[in-house]
Amino acid sequence: MNTYIYVLSVNGLLFLMSIIFNLFPPKKINNFYGYKTPRTIQNQDIWEFANSVFNKTLLSYSAIGFLASMLLTYLYQNLMDSWFPMAFLFFTLLVCIIKTENLLNQYFDKEGNRKPKR
Repeated sequence: MNTYIYVLSVNGLLFLMSIIFNLFPPKKINNFYGYKTPRTIQNQDIWEFANSVFNKTLLSYSAIGFLASMLLTYLYQNLMDSWFPMAFLFFTLLVCIIKTENLLNQYFDKEGNRKPKR
């Protein structure tokens, strides 16, 4: 497979999905799509906050990952024929999940109520 097609199909697809999620964020708690964890489906406030944070983070980090993958493909094509594009994808998703969960812990308690501002 052509290396550019591989990178486009992995990192480019993630970037495209992040654009779609930003343009059409999930409005209500659903089983179809969105950032869905047991905590985020507790109430609508958490759902909207988590999806907003996750979508913004995913858009920025997937863009960075996509651009870095394309640049590395141009510079080191043999390197990008291996597992590196998938590593960029997994790293992007991991960072987005960690950032979202940290912000959820910062703004909401375990019962799903907003923490008072200090």
